[in-house]
Amino acid sequence: MNLFLRLIIALLFTFPLAGCIGEEYDFTPPTVSLSNTNDIQIEDLKEANIDWRGENNKRYEKETKDVLALAKKQAQMYFIPGQKVDLQFDSEDFAIEELVITLWHNNKKIDLKLNDDRSFYFPKEKGAYVIEVNLDTDRGRAQYIGQVVIQ
Repeated sequence: MNLFLRLIIALLFTFPLAGCIGEEYDFTPPTVSLSNTNDIQIEDLKEANIDWRGENNKRYEKETKDVLALAKKQAQMYFIPGQKVDLQFDSEDFAIEELVITLWHNNKKIDLKLNDDRSFYFPKEKGAYVIEVNLDTDRGRAQYIGQVVIQ
């Protein structure tokens, strides 16, 4: 009976630990998405400039000379004036040091206020905008862009 009890206890400790052994973690830059507050519409932004350190200091680098031209090649994302939007990451195995959201409209830069819950509001003026998200973390920097139409 004593041997049987030891075997049961050993199995109880072994199974939970076995689940941790096979896990793989993704240390690449995250995918950044915009979603409305109801999560009905989710739109991914395009990576523009990346300087990121992954697992074992593996580097992920990408350089885009003309970010605005790249943004205009992206599919348009449609939102309504003044709409509240959430900024989402597909993974977050990094510490955010700075997160800035900027809109470009007719070569004019508009910095958006980011709330604590990573939500923000689009402007009330209709038109075509380029959205730029700059993420600065303990793993490096990443820039994301997209084309937004407010109608």
